[in-house]
Amino acid sequence: MNAKIRLYVEHPLGQGQSVPLDKAQAHYLFGVMRQAVGAQILLFNGKDGEWRAQVAEAGKRGGVLVCVEATRAVQVPPDLWLVFAPIKKARTDFIVEKATEMGARRIVPVQTEFTNAGRVQRDRLQAHAVEAAEQCGGTFVPEVAEMIKLDRLLDQWDTARSLMFCDEALAGETAGLGQAQTGPWGILIGPEGGFSDRERTRLRGLDYSKPVTLGPRILRADTAAVAAMTVWQQALGDWT
Repeated sequence: MNAKIRLYVEHPLGQGQSVPLDKAQAHYLFGVMRQAVGAQILLFNGKDGEWRAQVAEAGKRGGVLVCVEATRAVQVPPDLWLVFAPIKKARTDFIVEKATEMGARRIVPVQTEFTNAGRVQRDRLQAHAVEAAEQCGGTFVPEVAEMIKLDRLLDQWDTARSLMFCDEALAGETAGLGQAQTGPWGILIGPEGGFSDRERTRLRGLDYSKPVTLGPRILRADTAAVAAMTVWQQALGDWT
């Protein structure tokens, strides 16, 4: 019997390991997906790889799965952070989902001077990251950080981590990654209104910051996030 359902769990996985289900997981597997005792489910927790498990107990409020065999090792993405200014709810969700699919290790929402969105619900965005990993076959779920002001983030930035500063003011110019060094990186995507002159001046003055253009046209923030991750992954990531 082939397992077609993938489920993220916060529980150790290993040969013969029992994995308890909470009420929401039990409702999804047994109420929505109509699984029963004996059904095969794929599990991952971001640490122990992917495991094929079998339903041992099924109930309305809980259940138990038992790991049968390892199916894939965990694939940890490169040490890449996606730092972005939140936009409208659905498009922010899109950014988190695509960042997960494309191999971000950490996702950091930032408040810039021109950010229109207010507070973000970190737990909801983390749930979107989990769902994206479940659906795309990933074995790793990036952490979604609490929203932080850009200035504060830069104040505490580890200078060993390079920053790909996607500057919309460079649209149409030649400014790419070039011969950039491998290692830990961050990608910074601004808000719909762009960066302020003050923010741009600070970012361009940082030794670890690499201003780049994403082509001849100014892109929407969600499009820019996907384009930037594609450029970085092809040049420095695990797509090469």
